[in-house]
Amino acid sequence: MPFSFNFGGFNPGDFSGFGGFQDEGAAPPPKKPRKPRKAIGNAFTRTLINLGVTLVFALVYFYVELPALNFHAEEFYVFAFLICAVYCICAVVTSGFQGEGIKGYVGFVKKQCVIPFLAFIALIAAIAIGAVTSWVVLRAGSYSELLSIETGDFASEVDEISYDQIPMLDEDSAARLGNRKLGELADMVSQFEILPSYTQINYQGRPVRVTSLAYGDIVKWFTNRSEGLPAYLVIDMVTQEAEVVRLKEGMKYTTAEHFGRNLYRHLRFHYPTYMFDEPVFEIDEEGTPYWICSRMVKTIGLFGGTDIRGAVLVNAVTGESEYYEEVPNWVDHVYDAQLIMEQYDYYGMYHNGFLNSLFGQRGVTLTTPLHNYIAIGDDVYMYTGVTSVTSDQSNIGFILSNQRTKETRFYSVAGATETSAQASAQSQVQQMRYTATEPLLLNIADQPTYFMALKGEDGLVKMYAMVNVQQYNIVETGSTVAECEANYRKTLADNGLVDEDDADVAPSDQAEVSGVIAEIRSAVLEGNSYYFLRLEDGETFYAVNAAENPLAVILNVGDEVSIQYHTGEGSSILSGTTVKKADGSGESAPLVVAPPDAAEPGNQAEQPVEDYTAEVPAE
Repeated sequence: MPFSFNFGGFNPGDFSGFGGFQDEGAAPPPKKPRKPRKAIGNAFTRTLINLGVTLVFALVYFYVELPALNFHAEEFYVFAFLICAVYCICAVVTSGFQGEGIKGYVGFVKKQCVIPFLAFIALIAAIAIGAVTSWVVLRAGSYSELLSIETGDFASEVDEISYDQIPMLDEDSAARLGNRKLGELADMVSQFEILPSYTQINYQGRPVRVTSLAYGDIVKWFTNRSEGLPAYLVIDMVTQEAEVVRLKEGMKYTTAEHFGRNLYRHLRFHYPTYMFDEPVFEIDEEGTPYWICSRMVKTIGLFGGTDIRGAVLVNAVTGESEYYEEVPNWVDHVYDAQLIMEQYDYYGMYHNGFLNSLFGQRGVTLTTPLHNYIAIGDDVYMYTGVTSVTSDQSNIGFILSNQRTKETRFYSVAGATETSAQASAQSQVQQMRYTATEPLLLNIADQPTYFMALKGEDGLVKMYAMVNVQQYNIVETGSTVAECEANYRKTLADNGLVDEDDADVAPSDQAEVSGVIAEIRSAVLEGNSYYFLRLEDGETFYAVNAAENPLAVILNVGDEVSIQYHTGEGSSILSGTTVKKADGSGESAPLVVAPPDAAEPGNQAEQPVEDYTAEVPAE
């Protein structure tokens, strides 16, 4: 018999009344039967409730997340899965769950959620089939044909670019100038900030970066939204000048807006089935602000072969939008640089087959990590180097790709990578600890040349450097582009890469003006005597520093002169050109004059001036 104690009627072995403990010999209490949940209304009412809740969820999710209603968009399947799940959950709640365990759930779903369940299975099948048909292993040939590439000749096809087309600022330097400019405007700096994305475009024949303002915070959006964003910024990449362009009517459709005026939501409501790349801010030739919204398509299977098919142009002020399969010529950015590089990588990896990309790797190439932009004609071209997959120390060539049309050419130029060129340029000025911007590829005396700006610790451009692509030990620097090119051409001649005559060729931005001196004025600026010369039938005054150019004092009204000058550049008073009498007598001395777009004499102290060569005829 079991051993037990009995203290005054209390049996310690009997705990049935304390927390459910009981003697091991006692029988468990019977389970109470679960009370079935009561269904809501009849079947028709429950269906309406389920559909209504699901519809509300779908509308809220669509408004917030903005998925493209397109079978090629991955986010569409997430959206569809959530709709099916919400309907099934509603069906469980409204019908009351009947059944036991897993079998009960499965049976209930089959009974109450047949259509959502079948839709779920169909979506899973579509994803599986789409993934297989897009698999690069099976479609390597199609991936390699995404980008059409032509082979070009560098020396004959890439002209020596004028200095007023060379972008001398990178995006970081442009952002610094933009922030500094906005800080000067007391009526804007407290309410607005600048979007971090600066788009490089070709505006009225000049390379510039443009960006929009944004609201400082949600409170400032509430107080300023009725007028919209009042201005945008233009950064001239040659003169390094920042301009705030004020608008008569503010921009009301931007990425900084909220609710219906938000650009992403505005696009989705007007084009619910389109997939878009990241919108890009641009201005047309009249200065009207637009958002360029490239339309993305999948060309291989359901999910592979990302490409661009036209773009939607949205007026940032009015919100008017129009889709163009062939975009207007003023548009510069339709194809993103990363997309072009990705498509070239597909070509470089798979044009000889998928297996070759893994074994043997004959002719397998990849783009280098760095890229940059340059304006050629009316378009902006993306530049990046191409290297062998087995080596990252040298390039085998480079590509230039039109960002509006995706027209791409490959130039076979073996030499240093962009990173190696940056290191060579920085080593020339290592005592100053300058950093080099991402290189541009220029044609200097038919030699492929990396051009870089050298920035100080304050982020502003201090000097310029040119590095020969094929022999990157040939490096020259200068405080101006003209000085840098002159030094570089001389070094090319010293190394036998160009003739002496080519080394003395005038820079690509040089022009000439001749005429009779109609007026001479003088002034003392910062302790130096300057003579300002105006030619007949002209309004420009050319500034001559008498301290550096003693022969300039012999010039008289009526003298005929021929002046050669550099266009486009101008950051400081320079030396190095000469003036002499036409008969050759007298010693040569530097002559410095203002560029042809200089202001009136009273403004000369604030205007940049350049180097010129003037020949003074004998009297």
